[in-house]
Amino acid sequence: MKRVTMVAPSTGQEEVIDQVAEVLRSGQLREGRYCKQFEEEFAAQVGAKYAVAVNSGTAALHVAYLSLLQPGDEVLVPAFTFISVASMLRAMGAVPVFCDIDPRTFTLDSEDAEKRITSKTKAIVPVHLFGNGCDIETLEDLAGRYILKIIWDSAQSHGTCYRGKDIGSYGEAVSYSFYPSKSMTTGEGGMLATSSSELAEKWKLLRSHGQSERYVHTVLGFNYRMTEISAVLGISQLKQLPDFVAHRRRNAAVLDGGLGDIAGIITPSSESPVEHSYSQYSILLTGGLKHKREEFREVLGDEGIDTAVFYPRPLHQQPVFSGLEKVSLPVTEDISERILSLPVHPGLEQEDLERVVAAVRKAAKKLG
Repeated sequence: MKRVTMVAPSTGQEEVIDQVAEVLRSGQLREGRYCKQFEEEFAAQVGAKYAVAVNSGTAALHVAYLSLLQPGDEVLVPAFTFISVASMLRAMGAVPVFCDIDPRTFTLDSEDAEKRITSKTKAIVPVHLFGNGCDIETLEDLAGRYILKIIWDSAQSHGTCYRGKDIGSYGEAVSYSFYPSKSMTTGEGGMLATSSSELAEKWKLLRSHGQSERYVHTVLGFNYRMTEISAVLGISQLKQLPDFVAHRRRNAAVLDGGLGDIAGIITPSSESPVEHSYSQYSILLTGGLKHKREEFREVLGDEGIDTAVFYPRPLHQQPVFSGLEKVSLPVTEDISERILSLPVHPGLEQEDLERVVAAVRKAAKKLG
């Protein structure tokens, strides 16, 4: 029986293979003309003036933090997200302040975040999670009232729109990841988008050993450069991204229609003014299914359907952050125990989606 997988990156076009071979033959493997082309095309597509390529989404966050924050700064972050959002703050000496999330969008709860602001709070890092966008206007208003910087994490939300505009066009600093599970991939890779020429120049220094000219290092920097091979993949993926996102939205609509009437299943929230891009399709188990996630996954697995859990342990409960102030985040803690992601990638056929729906129905009937 064919398995319905969580991820199936589409990278094998002959044109891309030929371009990768050209790069290998050229000997120019590190950052070069393809990286520059990728940056320019990415900036244009998301509606920013500048984009700076790096070698991972984690590197993108680290570079953004180094350019905008100081050691000791307190920074508001959601506890329900990938660890890089907080770990890179610790790496540069800032202090993550963990906040709760909205129970339907899984994005930062602005009211909870506001309660945690102190005289040391200098920034917010809202995460556009699973392809769902944050409430940008509310968070911008919050930042304006308390004079806070915003660093947007869009690692999982390529192609997401807010009020008809790509989320990459909002804000001073927007970070992205191109890990294989994302809606577009370069294998490993990341990008920063901005409309500030000053910030873009800082980022270029920080990603390349702080080098302003050959062997002249003006700031402390790192080797976060993207390779030409990754950039070639990125250029191709960027062209396909609108189709990828359209397929994800179409697949999500099929899943919504098939799962919406099942007792114990809550389908993802997708509400105006956000246009969800569904990098993940994450349901919530409730009622009789609430504490049966592993059994639920086992039933789906037996039916050939892969699943994933993002994230079973919130950041404020991670051992690496045990030295920070302990907080109780009831929504985050509850969601982390009930969330389950189903396949939604563009490689799925109608038959695959019908199998997912049938397997979920079977699991809900058996366990509910």
